[in-house]
Amino acid sequence: MAVSVACCCFSFLNAPARLLQSSSSPLCFVAASTLTPRASSSSKLNPEKKKYTLRVRDEHSSNDGPQTMAFKSPFGSSQQKKDKKESQPTTDLRTDPAKIHDASFLDAVVKVYCTHTAPDYSLPWQKQRHAFMIGDGKLLTNAHCVEHDTQVKVKRRGDDRKYVAKVLVRGVDCDIALLSVESEDFWKGAEPLRLGHLPRLQDSVTVVGYPLGGDTISVTKGVVSRIEVTSYAHGSSDLLGIQIDAAINPGNSGGPAFNDQGECIGVAFQVYRSEETENIGYVIPTTVVSHFLTDYERNAKYTGYPCLGVLLQKLENPALRECLKVPTNEGVLVRRVEPTSDASKVLKEGDVIVSFDDLRVGCEGTVPFRSSERIAFRYLISQKFAGDIVELGIIRAGEPKKVQVVLRPRVHLVPYHIDGGQPSYIIIAGLVFTPLSEPLIEEECEDTIGLKLLTKARYSVARFRGEQIVILSQASHNEVLANEVNIGYEDMNNQQVLKFNGTHIRNIHHLAHLIDMCKDKYLVFEFEDNYVAVLEREASNSASLCILKDYGIPSERSADLREPYVDPVHDNEALNQGFGDSPVSNLEIGFDGLVWA
Repeated sequence: MAVSVACCCFSFLNAPARLLQSSSSPLCFVAASTLTPRASSSSKLNPEKKKYTLRVRDEHSSNDGPQTMAFKSPFGSSQQKKDKKESQPTTDLRTDPAKIHDASFLDAVVKVYCTHTAPDYSLPWQKQRHAFMIGDGKLLTNAHCVEHDTQVKVKRRGDDRKYVAKVLVRGVDCDIALLSVESEDFWKGAEPLRLGHLPRLQDSVTVVGYPLGGDTISVTKGVVSRIEVTSYAHGSSDLLGIQIDAAINPGNSGGPAFNDQGECIGVAFQVYRSEETENIGYVIPTTVVSHFLTDYERNAKYTGYPCLGVLLQKLENPALRECLKVPTNEGVLVRRVEPTSDASKVLKEGDVIVSFDDLRVGCEGTVPFRSSERIAFRYLISQKFAGDIVELGIIRAGEPKKVQVVLRPRVHLVPYHIDGGQPSYIIIAGLVFTPLSEPLIEEECEDTIGLKLLTKARYSVARFRGEQIVILSQASHNEVLANEVNIGYEDMNNQQVLKFNGTHIRNIHHLAHLIDMCKDKYLVFEFEDNYVAVLEREASNSASLCILKDYGIPSERSADLREPYVDPVHDNEALNQGFGDSPVSNLEIGFDGLVWA
């Protein structure tokens, strides 16, 4: 088992924390560019290998306005009285840059050691082994730093001891994870970091971490280049992000970014890399962090960011607005409504959304942001929580209307991450079936997966909750697990199975249920492009034990498929709908080049 330095993290003290935010300048940890879990051959996603710990202190005033947004820390209040009595001095990096090595906030940055065991999506019963480092305490770090963890340890700056940490919760879509450290020795002398406000353009920023190139703490400096809604590579989500020009390298993930007053304004998490650019890094803002913590406190788990569930088009062209009977220079056109979203009950294709909770939406798909800026419309959605109700102003066939929509987390037909870590699978007479996922596509490579499956992964939406694309996976050297019972099917791989004995397959659990209930003589699998595989049921059952033994496979199915099957479809009409041919995202720029820090 290999262990390597991987990431950084911040720790929160056990005290209530108040994040100040105004409508013009929200607090947030920001991630600034669009990312996917997979990158092109010329540019890759590089996860940072270390983590940091942040301590949050009460704040009572805001430079940007009187409005505040507060959340109560879910970690207890034993430190509250102490925080009120003691006032921590602030290190001003503008007036005393030479003493940054003595700055107290550097002691809140810790290394994290994480034994990482990633699943093998091609051989779903196996695990690949890898390790990386993360940080200390009730700690804040990137979710990608502790993904598939089996053991997490942390070490403070200037200390040679490592302490066991526990991953409390991961927010995959916002790429944030929360850790805890039970040892009291670990927290002795720990001082909280103060969370700052959302910075302005050209504000100075200092990034701290343990990147490649050495073992000691590293400090780099730059400025804020851009603040906008950007794509998070790890979660494939669109949230507020901060773009900076300070150097962010592998190992900086989970590390804090500070302003000149020594306040933490975000968490480093990804970079943009290409031959045409340099020094483009991204930070998760404190508004995103507060949203994550509030979600966890409210629900005792992380429910995730909600979405509206629509695909939109700008209305910049005057003729298009006139045709749609939109009298003003505003609004965005609803191109498509996802069947699994609550919006499908009240919105139709061709509707024009002109307002969101009484805030007007411009024809470019933007809304007012701070005093003199505009930001993408989806920023408003990211400020809500799952289950929140919003009011949309729409124009339908020239008539203005008001409708209410419940926001829910998005249902992905092809998930970017696997809940529970291990992919589902079932082996029938050497044929290995598993759901299509982005990790599997990344592992198999796009050329091996095939154009049809890639098209469905990129352009299709789920018709109902629980729907999956089930494929016959290449299990061994690009072929099935060979046995005399599956002669003739050796070269079949990465084919979508559509039906079993004439019944449409809804997901991998449904396929396992149909096979378990089958009493017919033959098992008939119908694939894409009219491929058919037929197995004799009793012979298949007899051969299965030998196949598992020959290939050293512990079980013919994953543990989740041993649970009772629950039918996810309540409306049979959903099964008759096509997968669709529209992009699954409102993003206007691709993911290539964006990489984890």
